Amino acid sequence: MTAQEGATITQAAQGLETVSITRPGFLASVARDKKAIVGIVILTILVLAAILAPLLAPYDPNNMDFEMIESPSAKHLLGTDDLGRDLLSRLIYGAQVSLFVGVSTVGISLVIGLFLGIAAGYYGGFIDTVIMRYIDLQWAFPNFIIAVYLVAVFGTGLSNVIIAITLAFIDDFARIARGMVLTIKEEQYIDAARTVGVSDFRIMWRHILPNAAAPIIVQATVSISYAILAEAGLSFLGLGVEASTPTWGLILAESRSFISRAWWLGLFPGLAIMLTVLSINFLGDALRDHLDVRETTEI
Repeated sequence: MTAQEGATITQAAQGLETVSITRPGFLASVARDKKAIVGIVILTILVLAAILAPLLAPYDPNNMDFEMIESPSAKHLLGTDDLGRDLLSRLIYGAQVSLFVGVSTVGISLVIGLFLGIAAGYYGGFIDTVIMRYIDLQWAFPNFIIAVYLVAVFGTGLSNVIIAITLAFIDDFARIARGMVLTIKEEQYIDAARTVGVSDFRIMWRHILPNAAAPIIVQATVSISYAILAEAGLSFLGLGVEASTPTWGLILAESRSFISRAWWLGLFPGLAIMLTVLSINFLGDALRDHLDVRETTEI
């Protein structure tokens, strides 16, 4: 190998020979996407409401009053439930639980799924077989069914709900990560990095993971909405958090017996769940469009 060839390989391994791609910034992309703007506005309101819940909620969410099943009024903007609790206050505090469950479960499952998927795709062989047989087994069951089973095993409670939903979503990230790694590891700059002695960990961390980030980020965004729906579904079935913790799913479950004469008890928590999931999906679509390299037109 000549000195010139060695220098070329070294530059490729270190990412010095890169293609300059000009693409609009994320904020510029969002500015042209009305759905993304709507999603960001709704999410911003929800996050601020969750953070500032003690300041924004007009009443204690568990405070009972004699004004039971009262329709929306100036005193109770969204009405009260069968125990006289203010529905608006319960929805504001419920946003804390829903957003926390969505972000925390996806964050943990993302890390675990990436580790399994990248290891399986990069090393292949026995490691790939063992990991993917587990992923295939989990993939055979719907995520919500897995979450229900795990909650039944671990018991109810916020921490157990987070564990159950986290374990249920690992396979989604593992499969995407493995698929991306199988494609990326065949690139010439990966071979060049191996040639100059770059460690496997550095190759996976510095070269493979950044190039596989786009679909993983989009999947993470979509999974947050799925996690929120899963928590709401578990709470609706009585398998979620404790009864003293206000969540949107639990509020919906408590409204079933009064839905015919207290329309607001089911309408407003349903709208809260719908708007949250819809806004997250709008943001996920914007991220997908922005990160899609096929959209690039100038090189």
